[in-house]
Amino acid sequence: MNKKKIVIACGTGIATSTVVADKIENLCKREGIDALITQCKVSELDAYIHGADLIVTTTVLGKKSDVPVINGLPFITGIGEEEVLKQIAEELKK
Repeated sequence: MNKKKIVIACGTGIATSTVVADKIENLCKREGIDALITQCKVSELDAYIHGADLIVTTTVLGKKSDVPVINGLPFITGIGEEEVLKQIAEELKK
């Protein structure tokens, strides 16, 4: 499997994206997915999505993307986190 590029976007590119990045990194290790994880502000997303396989965001994007987007808010609330992890793993294994 080739290396997957994951972009995690939140409002500031620091707090919530770090929580999400850690959880996705652990998921990738468990599932044997070779991944490059990048964090950014949602306002900077256009600069980071070239070649991305997946975007995980904890805020509203405000526009369509050719890259699959998964809502990462369950990582912050804890509600539905396992389902989102499963969805991310399935998307990255395509």
